Formats: sequence, structure tokens, C-alpha cells
Amino acid sequence: MKLTGAQALIKSLEMEQVEVMFGLPGGAILPVYDPIIDSPIRHILVRHEQGAGHMAEGYAHVTGRPGVAMVTSGPAATNIVTPLCDAYMDSIPMVCITGQVPSTAIGSDAFQECDTTGITMSVTKHNWLITDAQDIPMIVRQAFHIATTGRPGPVLVDIPKDISNTMMDWYWPTDADVAAELPGYKPNTKGHPRMIREAARLILESHRPVIYAGGGILKARAAETLKELVELTGIHVVTTLMARGAFPDRHPLCLGMPGMHGNYSAVTAMQQSDLLIALGSRFDDRVTGKVGAFAPDAKIIHVDIDPAELGKVRRPDVPIVGDCRLVIEELVKVVRDLMASGTEAPDRTAWKSTISGWQERYPLTYEQSLDGDSLKPQFVLEQLRDSTPDDTIVVSGVGQHQMWTSQYWKFDHPYTWVNSGGLGTMGFAVPAAIGAKVGRPDKMVWAVDGDGCFQMTAQELVTASSERIPVKIAILNNAYLGMVRQWQEMFYEERYSEVYLSPDLPDYVKWAEAMGCVGFRVESPEEVLPTIEKANAIDDRPVVIDFRTDSREKVYPMVPAGSSNDDIVVDPSQGEGGR
Repeated sequence: MKLTGAQALIKSLEMEQVEVMFGLPGGAILPVYDPIIDSPIRHILVRHEQGAGHMAEGYAHVTGRPGVAMVTSGPAATNIVTPLCDAYMDSIPMVCITGQVPSTAIGSDAFQECDTTGITMSVTKHNWLITDAQDIPMIVRQAFHIATTGRPGPVLVDIPKDISNTMMDWYWPTDADVAAELPGYKPNTKGHPRMIREAARLILESHRPVIYAGGGILKARAAETLKELVELTGIHVVTTLMARGAFPDRHPLCLGMPGMHGNYSAVTAMQQSDLLIALGSRFDDRVTGKVGAFAPDAKIIHVDIDPAELGKVRRPDVPIVGDCRLVIEELVKVVRDLMASGTEAPDRTAWKSTISGWQERYPLTYEQSLDGDSLKPQFVLEQLRDSTPDDTIVVSGVGQHQMWTSQYWKFDHPYTWVNSGGLGTMGFAVPAAIGAKVGRPDKMVWAVDGDGCFQMTAQELVTASSERIPVKIAILNNAYLGMVRQWQEMFYEERYSEVYLSPDLPDYVKWAEAMGCVGFRVESPEEVLPTIEKANAIDDRPVVIDFRTDSREKVYPMVPAGSSNDDIVVDPSQGEGGR
């Protein structure tokens, strides 16, 4: 069967069972857009290419399937670099297709030309510039294989316009064909048996163990296996920002989020542990604080599918390269066998009592409004949390509202928390929420955004309105770049340089209405619940609520940047933190 390169590309996406893609057409990609008319793939037309990338990410977060974005050359390709980097940092499977000027014009500074593969080389797992239409099916198969296996991540396929128009003979490669074309790509999924036995031995010897669960748990579909390990061993768990929901927050052994704005008990338990069982986590600087002072007495078991992560920040005593789910399954078997043969863990009563004491002494807290006028962001989140189904998908932007959402929401189900962790991309929430709702139309999707973040990508609500994607957006509007303001207040002698955004510009209700959404404004605590209930009842269009929150609120606890986790600062009402 003869097809054009463009037809072959769309047919290849169909063969990969792509159901939806996010994109914006332009000159160089135009030939590929023509066969979309005859394809069952749903195409969602975005208002900015960055939105296409974040929508693809949101879709991938909640479904586990790769998100697909397609844009044209030049500025369109550079606009999608941010989502590619975001997906790369957070290990999100994503396939990005970009148009390119005709191959004969490459290197001539042609209209809307840029070196897309060169620009994106450092923010993709792999990328391709197609030079022969006959290669299209194989490259698409490789792209999906690489994006979804091993440590997931984004890939990019750049297709020149003349290649899209060239005829080719259709075929579809087998798994063996793909493997033969990628001889050096063989992710190791099965952990080393000797290392797993050594890890089991350390677990049963430790007095103060903590499981440090990272986003790799979710990527490996290992949430149930993790719970089995926890309940077998009775070890407490911390779930990083990327792992929220990987272990139920309401489980008695869950300590919540560690790190710069983590729970006191999570941060301090890691710090004072004698064994850290790191599962799919990467010892990120926001978790460790000052690396040299992090968990000084702890031995380290580190399980990760990416061998480059082992020893990158902290040298593990037991390094295990492998898929988290498969390794934990084997670990559970070995621990069970050891326990059955008479090996017992030491008495950890004192450790559990110490942790309980921290939880009782330093819970998350904030000062309720006394005058009844100022609206506390934490209160808004508690009301949102308690007024929505417990499997609601929650998406956040980046900043104070992100930390408060992670702190105050209760994540009891995996794949219900979507955020930009590694790159910290402002403007992530609105498009990612749209992608999440497309991926899981059966779930309620709330985005919690800041006024600074919202202004970066709010135009994608036009996409949501026109495509009938009923997402709900809660703006915690404190009229500031809140996290930057907090740092300036605490570390720059209250010199508030360029962080004031104004509470009235723009008018978020009018803006929401202009984009086809329903808009509400909430200024007092008593308005919060009734307005949320109104928003929850609307299911035929997007909803935006402008919550006018207290700009003086800060996120606590907090470990100052570059400091030891021992220097954790708690809410002023709780006195001094630290050890």
C-alpha cells in the first residue's frame, strides 16, 4: 500500500492506539494535518504550543499512556521545549511531533527553521530527524517504545515538509524489528537477587527505618506492591511531591511529604533514620536539603530503573537497578522467607513512639481568620478537599499553592495528583488539568492555581470551553508571586522587589466569562463552601473561582535553601522546630 509520509505518520499513531493528540498546525506540519480529517484520533486544538505539551503531560500523568503533541517548526518547536523539559525532569512519557522546513532548505535559515533536534537533545530521552519517508513507521514505533519503557520520558520526532509529501510503501514493524534497530537500549527491569537479599537483611536489622517513596513507584504501577511491603514490615513511608497518592495519606504508617515544605514528622524521621529504603526516588535537593547533613546515620537501599541515579547524590549501601514493582515483589518474598525462618526485626516501639510524638507536637497548622474577612488559602483547600470525591484528580501550578495543596489534600488513590515537580513550571496547571480531564473524563478534575501561574496559560481555557472539557479552576489569588514574596520576607529583609501583581488586574471573573467559562469571586470564608458546591454542580463548561486570599500567609514548615533538614522552621505558633 502506497501512502504519503504524512499519511504513514498518522496511520502509525493509530497503530500505537493513540486516541487523542494536542496540537496547533502551521506551514511545515500542514501536510500531516490533512490526513487527521480522516483519522479516528481526536485532535484538540490548543491556543499556544506550550499548552499542547502540558496537556499531553496531564493526560500521561493520569492514564499512564504516552501523551502526544504535534506542532509546526521554528517558534512552535521552541514553545514546546518547556513541556519537554518538564516531562524529562518528571519522567513523563510523551511523544512530540514537530514539523520542519523541507530537507533541501535545512541549514539555509529558511522561514520558521530552527535546529529542533539540537535544541531538544538535552531535554528528551531521544529524538529523530526523519530523512526518509520509508523510515516513518519504524521511527514512530521506536519513539513510543523508548518513551514508555525503562525510565519513562519525552521523545521528539522532527519531520521535514518534503518528507511528509513523499510516497512510501506502508509496513508495520514487529517487536523484533524494533529491538534489532535499538541494540544498545535494554533497560534492566529485574533487580539483582543478591542485592535484594542484602536489602531484606538490612530491613530486618534496622531500628529506625523509613521508606522513601518517589515518583518511580507510580511510573512502575507499584502502589499496591508498596502497600504490601509496608504492611508486612510495619515501616513508615514518606511520599515525595511526585509520589503523592502512591501510598494512602490516611494510612497510619504514612508520614506524608518530606522536603523543603514537608511535614515535620516526615522530614525529621528521614533525618534520624538508620535505614532509608529509597524506591523510585532520586535524592532531589528539595528533599535532602544540605546533602552532607542529610540523614547522617542512615544506610541506604536505593532501587531505581535508571542506573544513573544510583550514587548520583548519595552513595547507596545496597544499589538495585530494576523496575520498582518487580523489585519490591521480590523483596517482599525474601523478607517473608526470612521471617518464616525465624529472623525477626528488632523492637521498634521506641521509634514509632518518637514519630507519634512528632506528629502530635508538630501537625500542619495555620491561624484561622479572627476577623472573618481575610480568607486563608489553607481553609480554601480544606473546604475543596472535603467537598469533592476522594478520587478527585487535583492539578497544581507551582509555588505556595502547590505546597499547600500537597500538604492539606488527602491523597488516598494513585494518579490523582498532577504537578510540575522537577522543573517547577509556572503555568502548568490549566493545560495539564485539561489533559487530565481528557484522559479521565469520568473523574472530577480541579486545578489549584496561583494568580501568577494562571496568567501564564489561562488562554487554554478557551480550548477547554470550545472542546467541552469541564475542568474546574481554583485561583488562590493573593495578588503576589507568593513564594518569591515569602523568600523576600524571610531572607531579604522584606524588600519586596517586583512581586506585586494587583488583586484587581485582571478581573478574573470577566476573563473567565470571556473565555466561555463560569466565573465566581469569593472574598470571605462563609462564601467558600456554597461557591464550591455551585462549581461542582456545573458539568457542561469550565468553572473558575477567584479566591481572594490573605497575602501574608507563608508555607510552613520550611527548610531554608542550602540548610540542613535539622534547621526546619515550623509555624511560629509551634515554637522552635529542629532536633
